[in-house]
Amino acid sequence: MKLYKTIDIYITKKFLGTFFYAITLILSIAVVFDMSENLDEFLSKDIPWSTIISEYYLNFIPYFANLFSPLFTFIAVIYFTSKMAYNTEIIAILSSGVSYRRLMRPYMVSAFILAAFSFTLGNYIIPPANRTMNEFRQFYIDNNRQTISSERNIHRQIEPGVFIYMQSFNANYVGYRFTLERFEDSKLVEKLTADNIRWDEETGKWVINNWWKRTIYEDHEEFEKGYRLDTTLNMTPEDYKVMKNEMENFTTPALKKEISKMKLRGVNTVEWEIERHKRLAGPFSAFILTIIGVGLASRKIKGGLGLHLGLGLLLSFSYILFLQVSTVFAISGNTSPFIAVWIPNLGYSIIAFFVFRWAAR
Repeated sequence: MKLYKTIDIYITKKFLGTFFYAITLILSIAVVFDMSENLDEFLSKDIPWSTIISEYYLNFIPYFANLFSPLFTFIAVIYFTSKMAYNTEIIAILSSGVSYRRLMRPYMVSAFILAAFSFTLGNYIIPPANRTMNEFRQFYIDNNRQTISSERNIHRQIEPGVFIYMQSFNANYVGYRFTLERFEDSKLVEKLTADNIRWDEETGKWVINNWWKRTIYEDHEEFEKGYRLDTTLNMTPEDYKVMKNEMENFTTPALKKEISKMKLRGVNTVEWEIERHKRLAGPFSAFILTIIGVGLASRKIKGGLGLHLGLGLLLSFSYILFLQVSTVFAISGNTSPFIAVWIPNLGYSIIAFFVFRWAAR
């Protein structure tokens, strides 16, 4: 007995064909709009078209393909299933003795293919592509401008037992209200405070100005103060330079290692954690949206294909909105990144369950 019959192959071809046709169409439009927006920059800086295509657009396309994947998975399911329903193909399949549960098999196989495609892109292919694309933009369009972290009240562990604090750090490589603390066996042994700390590019050292140091021994303490102190610390200004969405440039194994390093240094890793969980939650949504899409589109309802597509767009955009809102709560510190990223999938899994039960009847 064949596990995958002719009708399964037919539905799979319809599903994947509609998805790739729709995603190709939207990517073509996205490339045209992006090219029209950046054309002046490309021409004024005399960038070779071979470089533009190989370093920018060949990396631009996978990023947006993965970004739009959940939306167009849903739209593809809604579109071709609705057409099958209105051509009475669904009725014919179910009348031949195929159960609704069995009908879902080719849909779930197709969803698995798209989820695996999205997972591979998002975790291993897109991050190095993003790095190349961002380096292209930085070198040719942004003129090598880098952004200094605007974070205030910076706390870092620069090496085991050594912690620093700065009220702020600016683009001139100056940190204000600087504090350095050394611990041994969880006991404070040295504390240095200063008005500011500045990076000297010529010497490659930090210059601490108007400093005051307290050294703690078992039986006494010593105090020192001065106006200038040249020293080396296990940090550089590069540690406070950030690229926008830098976490998107790391493959998932590298991302996990970077998060561990950042936690050791005391850096806020919420946005990095959100990115890590999104890379799994995004592909998983293909199964949820497929179940909802089939349930909505497999019945003839008044309003036809237009109503089906309208409902599909409403649900898919509400899913995206729900995801954005939940991640805002995580960034603000009120929700863990795992819960923030997965709660939309949990909520829509409940919707998928009831839609499946309704459609199966």
